[in-house]
Amino acid sequence: MTGVRKSKSKTAPKRSPPDTLGRREANKEDKRERIREAAFDLFLELGVTRTKLADVAERAGVAKGTLFLYASDKEDLVCLVMHERLASTVERAFRTLPKSASLLDELLHVFGALFRTYGEAPDLASAFVRALGTANGPNGKRMAALTFAFLHQLGGLVHAAKSRGEVADDIDALAAAQNLFALYFSAILFWLSGYGTIDDAIDKQLRTSLALQIRGLSS
Repeated sequence: MTGVRKSKSKTAPKRSPPDTLGRREANKEDKRERIREAAFDLFLELGVTRTKLADVAERAGVAKGTLFLYASDKEDLVCLVMHERLASTVERAFRTLPKSASLLDELLHVFGALFRTYGEAPDLASAFVRALGTANGPNGKRMAALTFAFLHQLGGLVHAAKSRGEVADDIDALAAAQNLFALYFSAILFWLSGYGTIDDAIDKQLRTSLALQIRGLSS
């Protein structure tokens, strides 16, 4: 003993090297993709109602507890599956907008693309529509954010139509976008309720209601 008190040196927390973090994120994304694909396949094979979360976990090759890290419940799992499908559909639809088209043609192009995506899996589409507004898991929240961004993209179409003289200058573009989205959603419900085919919903109900709304926006 010297009588001199030695100070304890503080050790800095260990940090994972960048390559380790990269592998960890890649592993998480790989599991998310496997869960998404497994859920989509089982939803098509068995239907959403008959598909169990344990079945999805087994098909994806992950523990059931791991699945809950990516989707809090079946509604949230439905949102996980649909989010990527709808996000890619919207991105592609806006990227391929017809040139020199009217607002009506642009809207039918975008909404028609979404209809076709829903048409690939009608049972899943029905479950997704039912889950909207009630799914409060992480994927449900991501879906709400995607919908909000979509409304702003529709608002952009309305704003561009104002510059072309198709829509009156005093129209609030975002409010108009919300009305247009409501008409699209009504047509989706028309189709999912069995009142007609997708073509009926688009060419008859949606086209007619959008044209009427646009006429009102132009005055």
